[in-house]
Amino acid sequence: MTTLDDAAALAAREHGLAVVSTLRADATLQSSVVNAGRLVHPATGAPVLGFVTYGRVKLANLRARPQVTLTFRSGWEWIAVEGRAELAGPDDPRPWLTDADRLRLLLREVFTAAGGQHDDWAEYDRVMAEQRRTAVLVAPTRVYSNR
Repeated sequence: MTTLDDAAALAAREHGLAVVSTLRADATLQSSVVNAGRLVHPATGAPVLGFVTYGRVKLANLRARPQVTLTFRSGWEWIAVEGRAELAGPDDPRPWLTDADRLRLLLREVFTAAGGQHDDWAEYDRVMAEQRRTAVLVAPTRVYSNR
């Protein structure tokens, strides 16, 4: 059985790159590439996948239809993780997201979980706030692969 840990290990081999697919209102798929990684949900302590995003289309899709699939690959090996997205950002408050500082730290946690590093965290924080970036946490409901 393929696990979330397997997906995280495969992701690490490719800098956390994943194809994320969301569902449009017309029931077609919208896909893009993100950096994603495994982390612990800040409120539940459960393992989740996380990525950071912004912009109208993906966020609108996820708000209306939170089903999401992330697919990681390295060579011919791939692992898909399906789940429900939970958005946490300036336009998506959560009870456990108590203030702007907690969001700032969550965005850093997601970024580093996806293998990111930064030489100037103050600049990173400034850009994330300016662009109104949102953390997307995905609780897995199904994990499968070609293994």
